[in-house]
Amino acid sequence: MTKTKRTALVAGATGVVGRNLLRRLAADPDWDVIAVSRRAPDVEGSYRHIAVDLLDAADAKAKLGALAEVTHVFFAAYIEKPGWAEMVAPNLALLANLMDAVEPAATGLAHVNLMHGTKWYGSHLGPFRTPAKETDPRHMPPNFYYDQQDFIVARQAGKAWTWSAARPHAVCGYAAGNPMNLVMVLAVYATVSKALGLPLRHPGSEANAGALYNVTDSGLLARACLWMATAPDAANQPFNITNGDVFRWRDLWPVFADYFGMATAQPQKIDLVQMMADKGALWERLGREHGLVAIPFDALVRWSYGNFVFTPDWDILSSTTKAKQHGFAEVEDSEAMFLRQFDELRARKIIP
Repeated sequence: MTKTKRTALVAGATGVVGRNLLRRLAADPDWDVIAVSRRAPDVEGSYRHIAVDLLDAADAKAKLGALAEVTHVFFAAYIEKPGWAEMVAPNLALLANLMDAVEPAATGLAHVNLMHGTKWYGSHLGPFRTPAKETDPRHMPPNFYYDQQDFIVARQAGKAWTWSAARPHAVCGYAAGNPMNLVMVLAVYATVSKALGLPLRHPGSEANAGALYNVTDSGLLARACLWMATAPDAANQPFNITNGDVFRWRDLWPVFADYFGMATAQPQKIDLVQMMADKGALWERLGREHGLVAIPFDALVRWSYGNFVFTPDWDILSSTTKAKQHGFAEVEDSEAMFLRQFDELRARKIIP
């Protein structure tokens, strides 16, 4: 029997989530892949790239409206704005414009996977019930995750295709210049500290250093999204996806310091945006000395995301029991993951 080939459309293909999902799909001969993003992804493998501004409904319709072959949509596009309310309209428009363009043509559409996260539970607002479960109530909006899920649930009603939503936390993987890339924050912060002859300090408070935390490996997340998109038991529901372990930052800094060949010192809360604002010249010098890829310092890391991670003094922890019960039981050791991803940054000449 001939196996029917699936065609994936990956929206947001240059981000830390989309890029690694694209890499996974492009290496699989059972998938044809279409990458959708404003700039071309730096990903190896077999796929077609379409440059689209998903905020422009007409552009989306013109460039995506004839993609009759699409069977699976992986939606990882994201727009950051200063306020939570400001993020609702553009992030909903990204999804709505994509669906308005693709769904009418893609008569064989089977599944739409959404990329959300732990902010669904209010992890960005203050202490919340942990471990968070998919059945937990929503927090006071605005939260564009709610708008996107409500949109896709309403859109799917009575249709043959299904949907799912992934809820990871602090996705870790290579994607230079991505606004939510914890590995780059850690690696560049450590590299700058070492170059200045400083010990490696946790840049948050003592309480933040001691709170429980979990993260999600981008490769594990990609595999989870493929499972959600193809497993009947995963249809029409959300799943928390993390590495499956927890840690406290205070226990990882000595591991990181050993990797980078540094001493450690007690936590010292700093504003990474302010403290890194003048480090561009230092990074240029390091780039020349070590033959690094020439990425402008202000495009290398979004330091506001570092502040976001290292500010909460409450536990951030999700239950992955539901995913395991439904058939996805993969786990990653977070400590080993960080070191492996630092190795990749070195191999790519992003850091010394």
